[in-house]
Amino acid sequence: MAIAMQNLFKERKIPFLFIFFLLLIFITFIFISNSQKSPIYLVTDIAQPQFNHSINPTPSLQNFKNDNVLSNNTKNDEFETDNFDWKLCEGSVAVDYIPCLDNLEAIKALKSRRHMEHRERHCPKPSPKCLIPLPDGYKLPVPWPKSRDMIWYNNVPHPKLVEYKKDQNWVVKTGEYLVFPGGGTQFKDGVTNYIESIEKTLPEIEWGKHIRVILDVGCGVASFGGYLLDKNVITMSFAPKDEHEAQIQFALERGIPATLSVIGTQKLAFPDNAYDMIHCARCRVHWDGDGGKPLMELNRILRPGGFFVWSATPVYRDDERDKKVWKAMVSLTEAICWKVVKKTFFDSAGVGLVIYQKPVTSSCYDNRKENNPPLCDQNNRPNSSWYAPLDNCLVPLPTSSIGNTYEWPAPWPQRLNNKPQRLSLKTDAEEVFDEDTKHWAALVSDVYIGGLAINWSSVRNVMDMNTGYGGFASAIIDRPLWVMNVVPITGPDTLSIIFDRGLIGMYHDWCESFNTYPRTYDLLHSSFLFGNLTQRCDLAEVVVEMDRILRPGGFLLVQDTMQMLNKLSSILRSLHWSVTLHQEQFLVGKKGFWRPNKKVRI
Repeated sequence: MAIAMQNLFKERKIPFLFIFFLLLIFITFIFISNSQKSPIYLVTDIAQPQFNHSINPTPSLQNFKNDNVLSNNTKNDEFETDNFDWKLCEGSVAVDYIPCLDNLEAIKALKSRRHMEHRERHCPKPSPKCLIPLPDGYKLPVPWPKSRDMIWYNNVPHPKLVEYKKDQNWVVKTGEYLVFPGGGTQFKDGVTNYIESIEKTLPEIEWGKHIRVILDVGCGVASFGGYLLDKNVITMSFAPKDEHEAQIQFALERGIPATLSVIGTQKLAFPDNAYDMIHCARCRVHWDGDGGKPLMELNRILRPGGFFVWSATPVYRDDERDKKVWKAMVSLTEAICWKVVKKTFFDSAGVGLVIYQKPVTSSCYDNRKENNPPLCDQNNRPNSSWYAPLDNCLVPLPTSSIGNTYEWPAPWPQRLNNKPQRLSLKTDAEEVFDEDTKHWAALVSDVYIGGLAINWSSVRNVMDMNTGYGGFASAIIDRPLWVMNVVPITGPDTLSIIFDRGLIGMYHDWCESFNTYPRTYDLLHSSFLFGNLTQRCDLAEVVVEMDRILRPGGFLLVQDTMQMLNKLSSILRSLHWSVTLHQEQFLVGKKGFWRPNKKVRI
């Protein structure tokens, strides 16, 4: 064709401009044809109730290996790198700053602290945009599984617990390391013996089969949850940010699931009937306080037939104070229909515990002499526990989808992919759930693992910022990592399904700070989160929060529209992150050690 055109030109049969125009069309046609050879996902918003990804073909791994380039051409002027003048947070708490828990002005203005109000969330408005400084001598964390037993002291340089708990073997400083021997206030023979003794006391527990998802209240440094991982049990360890300095920070640095929270005046950010077991070893919660609301909150989130393991001095000591607490506990547990299934004393350790079980039917509630506490009025009760006051009533027990008595989930690991009991009753709900599971299994195996610029061997603590049905967490369940599944409060409430599957998670609003210390996650993942989010809050503030909670060397993996990815790229590059875009739908960002020189006081 080119030779023919050249001959025509020589014979002056076609003007020069016309020939140039034909060549331009020809080149454009070739370019378009080649570009259409790469498959591109149709955009489906995971925040929508359908969670339907069946229309999305999974791109081939080879295509992703050949398309690992950053798009610098398309930019939104609003998000140009030069528009950001980053400053370093400065102040006494800057290195470990948690905006919603360190809002000193709001805490000082509280009228009462009787019910732990000062340990609850008080988020600053607007959210701060300064960046968190690194501790002096900070290093890349000790890799899992070694990190369960030892971490770098300079990464979490808090010696208070070392001294405060030196006789209880919680944590010991040895050279450059903090070492965790597996001790605890109630683990005098070691946490492994304590865990095995519980199962011997009540064989029905069957760690890792019948009991899969646990909440550890007042967890200390989370050794209980850390050692249960060996038995295929996933534990949400939680404690407040209090005088037991950095206990949750220690847990997360170790690679153990944990979050900052308190049973104060508001519900915990979990759904009803979620946990297979709740554990408290000297957790310092007054369960009968405020009319028994703290224990009724445990009752709300404990699965019917689930267990509460309480290891504390009122169970086995006879002094007047302990006997008074035990008497109050007996009265309260009887009122909410919990039965004692075991009460025991471990001679060698000199500690004891009691195991309670929640009922599976409402018959006990109906047969009580007094309707106190009353059953909750479900018509006037909000579904979400986000910023909701504690109930002083009992949540009615659920039944199966066909009205039968509540059934315990299938044994682990079958429950991961079985139909969740609380899946929607819509006729296509099970099909949508199965398609979602298949979609994430294919995407993770064909693209995420090996197809993107992520070193998965360095990843331990993972957060899925808008989890949907938990398909991403399910697809990487066999890797040596754990996932905090976050359900945004503005999207469909699927958190009950997460727990039914044997996974853990929380509610959250990404227009606010998350309840965790800085530098506590290795990978943040989101799929079509930011479109709806940026209608309510500043994208730059969300990126600052992601920078806060991600460790240096950690990864951000985002699936979104090209317009949103370019906005994110601009902000991340201004933070000196490395950024790559793949197939016009995936962004991989890697955080470095860069911090700005300018400072601002918080």
